[in-house]
Amino acid sequence: MSARIQNYRNRAHTRLDTAPLREFTARFATAEEIENWDKHVTANPNGGNMLQSAAYASVKNGSGWKVRFLVLEGHGTASYNLVLEKSFPVLGRLWYLIKGPDVADAADLGPALAACAAFVRSQKLNVFTIKVEPDIVDSVEARQALNAAGLVKAPNIQSNDSTALLDISGPEDEVFKAISSRARNAVRRAEREGCRVVRQEQGPETYRALYDLMADTVNAKGSMPLRSYEYYARFWDEFCNRGQGNFFFVHEDGKPSVGAFVINYGAKATYKDGGSTQNRKQYGDSHLVQWTAIRRMQELGCTEYDFCGTPPAARIKDKTHNLYGMGMFKTSFTKTVTDFVGCHDYVLSPLRHRLWTKGGEKVFRRIETARTGQQFY
Repeated sequence: MSARIQNYRNRAHTRLDTAPLREFTARFATAEEIENWDKHVTANPNGGNMLQSAAYASVKNGSGWKVRFLVLEGHGTASYNLVLEKSFPVLGRLWYLIKGPDVADAADLGPALAACAAFVRSQKLNVFTIKVEPDIVDSVEARQALNAAGLVKAPNIQSNDSTALLDISGPEDEVFKAISSRARNAVRRAEREGCRVVRQEQGPETYRALYDLMADTVNAKGSMPLRSYEYYARFWDEFCNRGQGNFFFVHEDGKPSVGAFVINYGAKATYKDGGSTQNRKQYGDSHLVQWTAIRRMQELGCTEYDFCGTPPAARIKDKTHNLYGMGMFKTSFTKTVTDFVGCHDYVLSPLRHRLWTKGGEKVFRRIETARTGQQFY
């Protein structure tokens, strides 16, 4: 289990009853803070998230969303959070604090969101709902804090609201011993049989190779919908241009057979995208790709590796779940599945939020998808 997650779980059992609530204020970031956005985000209480990064802000800006850079301050600390904003007729504006707000404890959510509400009202921004999905581990205590903050559960959006996290802060040999014997044996066999992982530079040839592998996987397993090639190319470009993107490939019969794109963002590494051809001859090639990526992330200073998406812990062995196969592979590296609290709505206008949930969101999502051919969120 990730040391960060264990520390959070330990705090969650004591904070709600014993610690006074913090008070927060909210504001937009200054030009200097935006210029150094990643430095600030990775200093957040939980180390930030790659979906709060400057690279991701660039990907989303102009794609139907307006990007806002929000700062929450309280008791000498600051939390930097990316906000995606979209406007709708009649309803007004929706704020989506993607993977935020980044706060130290679940008990801080209420005061932090109250500060957001006070700020949007003072700025007359006409926000009817603030959608949040903080990286807070699901627990009875966390749910109590969310209820106390007035949050309403909404459908989850991001693939890693349930995920497999591997602590990679120790020496390489200790990390290797910590993964399952099945994964270790697969890595060793692949190496013994001459399988070789290569790192490739960014560019159209690399992008097309990985995208085609991803399409092969989706077509074979139907696990998750695939965005357009243009979206992924821009996404990969933005992270690679900032030194935060890494491609790993294995080839079979002279062609790419397994590929992975892994992001290093602060102390966190994220296995963001991957794919493979079906019915491969080389045993253990996917495991070797991941182990090679983990070792590279250690070299870059990362201490946690997020495999980015599994079924929830309660359904990890449910073969009917669309992520079952991915979950089995990812939990061969770390058996513990971490469930975060997922997506919730902080309602500022009950009437407009009701219109949103009773059909408005569905209608606007359908219109947006038909107009752009892209996913809504």
